[in-house]
Amino acid sequence: MVRATTLLAATATLALYAHAESMYTKKSGVLSITGMDYDRVIAKSNYTSIVEFYAPWCGHCKNLKPAYETAAKSLAGIAKVAAVNCDDEMNKPFCGQMGVQGFPTLKIVRPGKKPGKPTVEDYQGERSAKGIVNAVKDKVPNPVKRVNDKNLDEWLQEHKDSAKAILFSDKGIVSATLRALAIDFAGLVAVAQIKKSEKAAVEKYGIAKFPSLILIKPHSEEAIKFDGKVEKDAMVEFLSQVAPPNPDCPPAKEKKSKAKKDSKKDAKSSSKFSKASASHKSADASSAAASATDETVEEPVVPTESPNPNLKDEDTPEPIELPKEEVKPTIPLISEANEVQALCLNEDSKTCILAILPKEESSEAAQTAIASLAAIHKKYDTKTSHLFPFVGITASNPVASSLLSSLSLGSDDQVHLIATHGKRAWFKKFYGSAFGPEEVEQWVDAIRMGEGKKEKLPESLLVAGEKVAAEEPVQIKIEDVTEENAAPVHNEL
Repeated sequence: MVRATTLLAATATLALYAHAESMYTKKSGVLSITGMDYDRVIAKSNYTSIVEFYAPWCGHCKNLKPAYETAAKSLAGIAKVAAVNCDDEMNKPFCGQMGVQGFPTLKIVRPGKKPGKPTVEDYQGERSAKGIVNAVKDKVPNPVKRVNDKNLDEWLQEHKDSAKAILFSDKGIVSATLRALAIDFAGLVAVAQIKKSEKAAVEKYGIAKFPSLILIKPHSEEAIKFDGKVEKDAMVEFLSQVAPPNPDCPPAKEKKSKAKKDSKKDAKSSSKFSKASASHKSADASSAAASATDETVEEPVVPTESPNPNLKDEDTPEPIELPKEEVKPTIPLISEANEVQALCLNEDSKTCILAILPKEESSEAAQTAIASLAAIHKKYDTKTSHLFPFVGITASNPVASSLLSSLSLGSDDQVHLIATHGKRAWFKKFYGSAFGPEEVEQWVDAIRMGEGKKEKLPESLLVAGEKVAAEEPVQIKIEDVTEENAAPVHNEL
């Protein structure tokens, strides 16, 4: 009896010690989860998440903590910021299954096409609050419809039987906050955004200030104006007069009552996120960036039965099929500075996608990026849709080194994808770690829709427009495996 009591006491002491070792307290904006929580809280969630796999003794993890907690505050109500203590014995098998080989490891988890089958990718961006926030916001799905004067009536008629919310904005970009709001009310309230310049719609609803949010109840044409502060919590409360927001993980449409009960249990456990604070303080606040060199796991656990979460589901169709045997470049590779300037880097140029290639152009990453861009462009050519130019810039092109240094892109032995707009003087980086067609196309779609944060393009990279005004337009030629034909000149949407 004494030995049993001693054993229980020792067990309790170990449990308390393990709890004390956790780097994130209950008051932190970072969700401390275990391997058992992951499926319910992260994998089945409708929200994008970023998950840190750490060990309390890891110096780089401790350095990352302030930035990670700052990111959690900025992403409150938009995405989940979670952490798993891989030093905990119960979590070690799960960390091994997730492919964790060093600390800290960050993974972004996005809802997939099938419930409970998310897309998992490594985060390899800056270990700063700003870098994390920007990368996660870019991965938040966009269920918001962009409406204008021409299709407003059609959209209203399409959703006549359901509630509708419209945000009138002076910006063309759909914010991550509005996207998260649309996720909260998915299937309950159709959400749209209209630009300030759409005068007919603005006049129809008597909008005098921007941004402004209105709510139209089912089978009604009367608009209820929101007079509160345009923040997540207040907007959720406003739309809740129609229906309460979805729980974090809405129940699947199952006929069996048992499945519904199980889903409700899951919803109660994580409903706090739907009501999370929408305080969006600037992520530019100073934060301690962690070193890029990871500390190795002392006793890595090799997965035995569970599948690798990075593998795609076999039933999920690929949006683009790349030719496996075609090794020729399928987008123009430019080695002359004046050609790049004439097409993309002048004061009159519009949107361009530039693939800055390493010296080893035959590397797997370079060939994958080139093939993905070519396949995406070919897809739009087939649909007779005009798309902005995609070009590769060789390492020998003087513009390559200028872009790498001026835009702080990083090493010259890696592939870098950027979008540029000379006339508006902005650029946008691709932060993904893989250059597959699906990842790259999502990034291209965000650029087409004007979504995501853009950065200032230095004037030093642009030449005067009149210097290239008289030159012939550059033809974008996409190689076809079966047909030999040149694609037409592409203009920006």
